[in-house]
Amino acid sequence: MSDVIEPVSTSFPVSARNRVKRVHERGSYDKAAVFAILDAALLCHVSYVIDGQPFCTPTLFWREGEVLYWHGSSASRMLKHLKAGTPACLTVSHLDGLVLARSGFHHSANYRSAMCFGTARFIEDADEKLAALKGVVDRFYPGRTQTLRAIDPQEFKATMVITMTIEDASAKVRAKTVADDEADYATPLWAGVIPVAQMIGAGEPCPRLIPGVERPDHLSAYREGRRLDETFVEMQRAYEQGGE
Repeated sequence: MSDVIEPVSTSFPVSARNRVKRVHERGSYDKAAVFAILDAALLCHVSYVIDGQPFCTPTLFWREGEVLYWHGSSASRMLKHLKAGTPACLTVSHLDGLVLARSGFHHSANYRSAMCFGTARFIEDADEKLAALKGVVDRFYPGRTQTLRAIDPQEFKATMVITMTIEDASAKVRAKTVADDEADYATPLWAGVIPVAQMIGAGEPCPRLIPGVERPDHLSAYREGRRLDETFVEMQRAYEQGGE
């Protein structure tokens, strides 16, 4: 029996399906780069092919290590396919800026994107499913499930939780200024980057809130005027630390 400890890879393997082919210098297979993009998001798009027909579903998702989770309805058309497991692709993207050049061809956008591949399956074990359903709340609002009423049996039955271990993935990022043709820089036309970000607004309490109920401390990171992606990253770190 060998005593050699295999080093843990810090990058996803590069395969035909996750290799960045267009503007490949923007691509990365580093796990930290992929996780950073995933952790800054709440919404993703998941693609499957069922009976030859492609489907792409926008849904909420969350990450635990190299495992992704999302939820759906138990009445979903994908139920029988996910029971046995089906290939899936989960993508996340962030728009960070509008890039205006001196020609239409060089107009672009600054962005961060991640594409993850694996085999999706739904969780059948009741305890694993319950832990995952708590995860979808605590991932974004650490500790909140401890304050909520218990999940109703009918709610539990009606909700399907899907999981996928990331087999391979890639990140692609553009974060730079205008890249015009050299001859176009002499054109007397404004060019540059207009930054774009999702910002947190002022809280809007439920109109039926019981008098005297205050906003809890576990929501303190969601401050008006703060960037949403930065807040989500902070919540992921808190979630990971809470699970240790």
